[in-house]
Amino acid sequence: MYRDYRDYKQTSYIRGLTLMRRTSRKQPSFALRRRRQQLLRQLPPLERLLRGSLIERYKPCGKPGCKCAHGPGHGPKYYLSVSYSGRRPQMDYVPQEYHAQITEYLAHHRQVREILEEICEINRELLRRREAL
Repeated sequence: MYRDYRDYKQTSYIRGLTLMRRTSRKQPSFALRRRRQQLLRQLPPLERLLRGSLIERYKPCGKPGCKCAHGPGHGPKYYLSVSYSGRRPQMDYVPQEYHAQITEYLAHHRQVREILEEICEINRELLRRREAL
């Protein structure tokens, strides 16, 4: 049985957008356009985006005398997990020297999504007012 989308809890990401929606209705149109320009300047370099999640894993090696037999295992080892609709998530090993860069690229992706959502809300409010986008 499929659950209705209203059964799911709202995330803080959505709540933040809802708050923006309420405040945008009180702002004059020129302020909304100025905010939209500020958001465009805040976009990170688009060639530095990566979608997915970084997974940290500890794995035991299987040797009975190794310290990992009684602890969490060797690691941390990092994997990039990317989900696709209708398929299992794809996992790619991330070498330790790329960890910081991958973390930055993932943060850029989240930042771009948040900025685009806010720009869409501004454009929607301007449309509601029947003003030039």
